[in-house]
Amino acid sequence: MLKQVLTGKIHTARLTMCDLNYEGSLAVDLAILREANIVPYEKILVVNRSNGERLETYAIPAKAGSKVFCLNGPAALKGKVGDVVTIMAFSLCDPAEAYQISPSIVVMDENNNIVLKKGRFSEEDLLP
Repeated sequence: MLKQVLTGKIHTARLTMCDLNYEGSLAVDLAILREANIVPYEKILVVNRSNGERLETYAIPAKAGSKVFCLNGPAALKGKVGDVVTIMAFSLCDPAEAYQISPSIVVMDENNNIVLKKGRFSEEDLLP
């Protein structure tokens, strides 16, 4: 049996663009993708805190340093500029490996700057 485990997360990013006339996907600043351990063209789950929408798509790299988060194609209908989104990538692994995975989590501010980097949990982080 394989487990699907979070390996990368970008938390509280702000959408900077929505382009209905593009093929599809979510464009993300390449430097931010790297910090979150999300590979270009990897499948991602996007959760829009501003309107409750959720969608699966793939990450495409935008210019490093651009701070771009752009919903493309039909996904552009799931948000608007300024919406707060969380982007998550998951990997399949065996149960033993699942306990060894250390997800890369970055938290963004209102200008899409990384303000916090988090990773592996400790026993104190576990819920009772």
